[in-house]
Amino acid sequence: MFYHLLKHVLLGPLLRLVFRPRIEGLDQVPTSGAAIVAGNHLSFSDHFLMPAVLRRRITFLAKAEYFTGPGLKGRLTAAFFRSAGQIPVDRSGKEAGRAAVREGLGVLGRDELLGIYPEGTRSHDGRLYKGKVGVAVMALTAGVPVVPCAMIGTFEAQPPGRRLPRVRPITIRFGAPLDFSRYAGLEHEKTVLRAVTDEIMYAILALSGQEYVDRYAAEVKAEAEEAGARGRRFPRMPLG
Repeated sequence: MFYHLLKHVLLGPLLRLVFRPRIEGLDQVPTSGAAIVAGNHLSFSDHFLMPAVLRRRITFLAKAEYFTGPGLKGRLTAAFFRSAGQIPVDRSGKEAGRAAVREGLGVLGRDELLGIYPEGTRSHDGRLYKGKVGVAVMALTAGVPVVPCAMIGTFEAQPPGRRLPRVRPITIRFGAPLDFSRYAGLEHEKTVLRAVTDEIMYAILALSGQEYVDRYAAEVKAEAEEAGARGRRFPRMPLG
């Protein structure tokens, strides 16, 4: 009930009025039955803009940190995500990954839409990073299509660290559903999972036009943060 109140009365109309997002390929999203919508992840705003334009309800696997923040802000954020039907996912370790897959399969088992960001985290620099194979495991196990989605302009509207988004042009582009039925029964084959995931990421790349990096975003982000910390500890001295 709260989800529909947000989407149709409180937040959805406001987002569409302020950002006036350009929507392309919305008819590619199945009108019934289970399916995965796999998108790039550039901004915190992505969580709200994509659901606002879809005709169907979509449930996202959201990082557990949104549900465990301290203080009043943390409790309000957790209440918001729970009320909106989002599912907390612990991103630490293999068992956490298996738990996320189980939660996602539960959504698909109810013939609903599941939203997932295969990169596993927001891009810190606007580039598209290597996808994690959980999306392939769910697609093959449930036997459902994957609809690629590209958020365009949300990084510029709300880059990492910016609390409130800027008002600027946003495009949300959906591609043709990807059918992986030819891999039925092979959801435990690592090479197949990698191939399926790469095909999904290529489809997102074709829609978004981003620069692609064949590494995991979390690794590159951690390296950038470490380099920044070293720079603050040991600033360069001017020469001469």
